[in-house]
Amino acid sequence: MLPDLATVIRSKNAGPFELTFDILFSDPYDYQRVVRSGQLSAERFASLYGIALDDVLSVIEFEPALAIKITIKRTRSSGALGESDVYGAQQHAPLLQLDIP
Repeated sequence: MLPDLATVIRSKNAGPFELTFDILFSDPYDYQRVVRSGQLSAERFASLYGIALDDVLSVIEFEPALAIKITIKRTRSSGALGESDVYGAQQHAPLLQLDIP
């Protein structure tokens, strides 16, 4: 599971119309294992979050920091009527169940 490999898994606003997800590792082997698995690719992320592939704005694998950053469009802007997480801080929950082969 991803939480067994990553030190930090978090989500937050990246402005009112985007969410960003940070996955940080302390071990280069764990980082490479997750990258090689493809479980955090744009296609897989779109499927996991039930969004269009075009709504995955970026997937950045930054090996010097042992970090992966994914940015997506919000389905509703922060603070909009019906929006349930104004800070975007609870959107990482599906990643906590992500199996990494």
